[in-house]
Amino acid sequence: MVVRATGFYALLVGTVIAGALLIRHADPFAIQGLRLIGFDTYQRLAPREYDPSVPVRIVDIDERSLAMLGQWPWPRTVMRDLVDRLREQGAAAVAFDVQFSEPDRTSLEEVMRRLPQDQAARIQPIIAGQQTNDEVFAAALKQVPSILAIALAGGEGSFGTKMKAGFSFAGDDPRPFIPPFTTGAGNLKLFEDAATGIGSINWRPDRDQVLRRVGLVYRVGDQFVPALFAEALRVAQGASSFLLKASNASGETAFGQTTGLNHIRVGSLEIPTDPDGGIWLKFRPSKPDSYIPVWKLLAGEIPRDEIEGRIMLVGTSAPGLLDLRATPLDSSIAGVEIIAQSIEHVLSGEFLTRPDYAYTIEQFVIVLFGLLLGLALYRVSAHTAALIGLSAISILLLGGWIAYSRFGLLLDPVFPALALLFLVAAATFYVYRRVEVQRGEIRGAFSRYVAPAVVNELLANPEKLELGGEERELTLLFCDVRNFTTISEGLSAHDLTRFINELLTPLTDIILSHRGTIDKYMGDAIMAFWNAPLDEPEHATQACRSAIDMAARMAALNDYWQKEADAAGRPFPRVSIGIGINTGRCCVGNLGSLQRFDYSAIGDEVNVASRFEGLSKAYGLTAIVGERTVNEMRGFAALELDFVRVKGRGRPSPIYTFSNLLDADESKAAHLRHTHNEFLEHFRAQQWAKAEAAIAECRSLGIARMEHYYSLFLSRIAAFKADPPPENWDGVYTAHEK
Repeated sequence: MVVRATGFYALLVGTVIAGALLIRHADPFAIQGLRLIGFDTYQRLAPREYDPSVPVRIVDIDERSLAMLGQWPWPRTVMRDLVDRLREQGAAAVAFDVQFSEPDRTSLEEVMRRLPQDQAARIQPIIAGQQTNDEVFAAALKQVPSILAIALAGGEGSFGTKMKAGFSFAGDDPRPFIPPFTTGAGNLKLFEDAATGIGSINWRPDRDQVLRRVGLVYRVGDQFVPALFAEALRVAQGASSFLLKASNASGETAFGQTTGLNHIRVGSLEIPTDPDGGIWLKFRPSKPDSYIPVWKLLAGEIPRDEIEGRIMLVGTSAPGLLDLRATPLDSSIAGVEIIAQSIEHVLSGEFLTRPDYAYTIEQFVIVLFGLLLGLALYRVSAHTAALIGLSAISILLLGGWIAYSRFGLLLDPVFPALALLFLVAAATFYVYRRVEVQRGEIRGAFSRYVAPAVVNELLANPEKLELGGEERELTLLFCDVRNFTTISEGLSAHDLTRFINELLTPLTDIILSHRGTIDKYMGDAIMAFWNAPLDEPEHATQACRSAIDMAARMAALNDYWQKEADAAGRPFPRVSIGIGINTGRCCVGNLGSLQRFDYSAIGDEVNVASRFEGLSKAYGLTAIVGERTVNEMRGFAALELDFVRVKGRGRPSPIYTFSNLLDADESKAAHLRHTHNEFLEHFRAQQWAKAEAAIAECRSLGIARMEHYYSLFLSRIAAFKADPPPENWDGVYTAHEK
């Protein structure tokens, strides 16, 4: 049964671990979502601090600027003024998070096209030879390191924008890993020709539409397209190209596997990336300090040190222009601020990485912790199992936090923790059920054999029960009905069954009430013992009390049966019992076979107790008690009977009976003990005349219970007179009956 339970538990643990590994390998959206929630929690607990010294600012097309300068899009002359002001104040680069895909509708030539022909003819001479608003803006773009935005898309279409940056790669070809597009929406060619750089403003939100990662590079066919923030970093440094370092490049370890990108070099910056060229952003809360309203800039209210040497991002926070995004820290911030935070993230060097080996580590953690917990939980209680499981889960969560806060690593502790939580729940439930089953087994095994108080103590402290076999000191009691064969001959099967039940039930109750354990019933006989399965310091005394109470109960039972017999008009002989009690070391435990076993005791002392019960009939007494029991019992007087070598045992034993069972008052009992002890001394000294005289004096006390005993010894004395024992006789009587 133990092997079967252990096997089932091992199968349970293995199934939970294997299931967790399979689920993680499939990585359904629910698991991805939990992982992302964990990463978001890290960022909320320890977001990146805003550093105003990082050289990036946002030129914000905010609500007030729209109110003061008119609805969007503004005339290109306003955009020219904006660019000129940034150039004059020393901006390192100007990047636009807006597109200029159509001509300026406020330019005179565009207005003229919408006028009637006669009106257009009058305006034509006035604007002839003058630059258009778009040309003015393009000229301004040429005077400053500028970056324009394009938006890539899939589907049908063409892509005619020519990138300003060059691309090279080291190691394996990264193109299969980089997100592909087929077309895109750009700006007027006039502007793209004038700009220093062109970058994509595509976002890569997760399925919950929260933006956590940004890409540095995309591709349309075989052409690489940088992200707007990456292009702004290139232009601000005056670099001409990007270097894409993929697996198996120099310094990049991939063990021969093609695993995609590892790093992207932009000028002097080397940025660690995911295989597809993306990076995890460490966000900071949105800060108004990073915004410069357009109206303030054009009004000359912005000091030069807020612009000089910085990358200036022109974008909008106005809700009406619909450029808002969700991040782990903010439910809605301007897209241009995410670009700014991307630049801050790279320049600060506080990179977040989810390395290629993260998945392997997470799987290994599930297996390692799962096996360790599985081994530990099987050996403890349900409460301890829950405590160990919660401690292991806490270690995982703490480990994930340390990896994030100290090393910038995104390792998922959530799914391993959930897997272990499920394992702990399953193991705890199993352990709980096992304990409950054990409780049921203990209750079922012992409730019929030991007192309810003992059963409850075993249930509360099952560790006190050592299953199997153990050697310990017991006091054993055998009780048998005298002349049972004669009694049973006069009863029907039904009446005999009723008689046995009426006899054994009260005797069993007495044993259980004195914290004894019923070993077995043998027809009309009972075997019981004390000091197992629980310790009973007063085991000898408790057994003696049981014997005396059992003898007393027989008088009441005989009165009851006699009344029934009289009412039925049939004779009924009085029933008497014989009891043998012995104390000694025995083997006790669940003994038997794997198919069937009982909680029982075996050993030489058990056999001696059984022999004592048999001798009680020969001596004509209710109980025979061993010397060890007499020495350990408290509160009872004992009368020595003989020095006996029981059948099957070489070593002789003194035997006693209880003075309490002799039906004598205290004065007679005291006189009897004194004279009786003199009798034994004379008998063992072979002083037959003195022994006979002592017996006569004992019999004169009129104690009927001892009549059979003294008659037995008178017959022995007569035999010894006729055939004297050897000179070295030690007074031992060898019993040949069981």
